[in-house]
Amino acid sequence: MAVQSWEKYLEKNPSAPVPAGQVPKKRKGPIREWGDAILFAVVAATLIRWATFEAYTIPTPSMEHTLLVGDYLFVSKLHYGPRTPQTPLQVPLTHQTVWGTSLKSYSDLIQLPSYRLPGFSEVKNNDVVVFNVPFEAEHPADLRTNYIKRCIGIAGDVLEVRQGQVFINGKPAKNFPEMQSSYFLQIPAYDDDLLTAFKTHGVVEYGTPEGLPYQMDTELYGRGFEVSMTRAAYDYFKQQPYVKGIIDLKTPIGQKERQEVFPNNPDYPYSQPLSPAPSPTWNKDNYGPLQIPKEGQTVQLTPQNTPQYQKIILRYEHNEGMSVDASGRILQNGQPLQSYTFKQNYYFMMGDNRHNSLDSRFWGFVPEDHIVGKAVLIWLSVDPNADFIHRIRWNRLFNLVD
Repeated sequence: MAVQSWEKYLEKNPSAPVPAGQVPKKRKGPIREWGDAILFAVVAATLIRWATFEAYTIPTPSMEHTLLVGDYLFVSKLHYGPRTPQTPLQVPLTHQTVWGTSLKSYSDLIQLPSYRLPGFSEVKNNDVVVFNVPFEAEHPADLRTNYIKRCIGIAGDVLEVRQGQVFINGKPAKNFPEMQSSYFLQIPAYDDDLLTAFKTHGVVEYGTPEGLPYQMDTELYGRGFEVSMTRAAYDYFKQQPYVKGIIDLKTPIGQKERQEVFPNNPDYPYSQPLSPAPSPTWNKDNYGPLQIPKEGQTVQLTPQNTPQYQKIILRYEHNEGMSVDASGRILQNGQPLQSYTFKQNYYFMMGDNRHNSLDSRFWGFVPEDHIVGKAVLIWLSVDPNADFIHRIRWNRLFNLVD
């Protein structure tokens, strides 16, 4: 004979007397059931987002053409290991603000030490990495704006850029085919063939309505277009009869940038460029050599190298009693610091769009505790300049990030 629970019997016979010792459980109301379900979903989503994968979108062209504006990515926290939260007082599933508002979504009254759980790999050369940009002092470290760049140099590497070519420990770094540089195309006329060529070869200007470059007249190069493009696009346009010439816009050796590079501006954006500059001949295309700090490494501090390590010692490693005097010396409790041992690893990040990327060449090293995760998969790609029918870039869906 089937056994029926007392609760089920009461559901069918609500007027039945309750035997002694039997107290029926109160059934949850619909609001309580929905509340429990929502709470469970928020907790589950928060844990998944913290410990495994998180979705991001690409808002700027600094990684083109490896990643395009409008790409949606999954970023793995498992590769390098998830970080324990530094800012626990935060609205779940938010970053800096509450969705759709400018209201701050966190309180920094409580700040905890950051620890990283074990991952199944280390950050390697050429990984595409998401990180909290370290120079943003107005937010706690784990809530700073997320940047995505390629890790060109890891802790202990010696990095140098010569005429746009990166060298790591004296050897040329890998050049990915989707990397872009800036050129001036000397083209007197703007015709349909040129428009088609721009679209076919991914030459884009996101600031224009249709995403096409705009023609300009320059005193130095004449009439034409300043564009970012891959080497394959360069080779194509070099052969076209309507192109009078292509000017490579690399910054010559010894020429200053409009925005000074690191460490000539040691605490960008909160400092002014030093005069005289510690590295006067460095620019975005001719840079270094520069050694990337490694955990446990000790350096002797000199007037020449102090600007390289100023942010690390004063801000990134949470040292007490540190300051900088008028001559640029780092002081600890009022006494000049002669040497320093690094507490964590650092990395050097660069965008694949080499002339259109605000990266480590301008603001310095990325601390290990700012690393968020590794970009692994493009799950959706939306072209912001296309019409509704062609909005989805179908050929990019579910592509692995290289």
